Amino acid sequence: MSEKYTYAVARIRALEVSLFSNAVIDQLIACQSYEQCLQFLAERGWGDTDTSADGEKMLKREEEKIWQTVRELSIDKKKFEVLSYQKLFHNLKAAVKAACVKEVPRDIFYEDTEVSGQEMLDIIREKDFGRLPAGMSQAAQQACDALLHAGDGQLCDIIIDRAALDAIYKAGMESEDEIIRDYARSVVAVADIKIAVRAQKTAKSIEFMKQAMAECGSISVDQLAKAALSGPEAIRDYLLGTEYAGGAEALSESMSAFERWCDNRIIQTISPQKYKAFTIGPVVAYVLARQNEIKTVRIVLSGKRSELPEGAIRERVREMYV
Repeated sequence: MSEKYTYAVARIRALEVSLFSNAVIDQLIACQSYEQCLQFLAERGWGDTDTSADGEKMLKREEEKIWQTVRELSIDKKKFEVLSYQKLFHNLKAAVKAACVKEVPRDIFYEDTEVSGQEMLDIIREKDFGRLPAGMSQAAQQACDALLHAGDGQLCDIIIDRAALDAIYKAGMESEDEIIRDYARSVVAVADIKIAVRAQKTAKSIEFMKQAMAECGSISVDQLAKAALSGPEAIRDYLLGTEYAGGAEALSESMSAFERWCDNRIIQTISPQKYKAFTIGPVVAYVLARQNEIKTVRIVLSGKRSELPEGAIRERVREMYV
């Protein structure tokens, strides 16, 4: 297995050279228009001949390239399943809501998941929850009851989002790969912190927060929820005593800075993989780095389309892996 990873890591090291640095993102932001941004990206090999004039199609093609690379490395795709859980549970949420309408909106599902959007919708409509992956069936049934019977859309969202976090954390803790454990721990902790911050701003109850938050070894859900009840300063004080002190500093700056910190935390988690070999770590880190890169480019393109000033775009962009 180590020999397989040795080849895979060597290939990834070669591909990392093409990852966008913070300096390249600065160049993208400096482009004068949305169209100029697309030209800039196309010149660097993004998209293909059929997508060069359409930003969303270009980004979708780049996402496809990530998994094409993974397939070429001949690594068991199950190693990467946890990275798709958020998309998978998004499909569940979209299917539950789509089951309430006659005509399903276009482009509401991710297709690169274990269960496709259409299959998920069929399962929900037929109430055949046993066909869902382990850990989803109970959440699906509860979410359907909340939305279709009680008409509570917020509860539907909470049930599915919490189930997604629980699934990510469980998969992470059961993984033999350190990077998957670190990724899961970081994703769930950051999500819990986001819930606490937003719940504090909207005056949600402690019961709401505990229902929405997932247990995580690096964060005390109980202490975080109690801090949120006391106010933003209490949240910051609690975070300062954890490994997520950076979140406290970002909160002191602005909500935009906090949202940026949330995404940057994942990049900081995977950064040590740049110096490792003989494990799957650098490959997983590359996948996450590419996803972060695509998300950042999407933010820039959206800003350019909306004709936002460069400063407003810069404060939204994420930290790069290289």
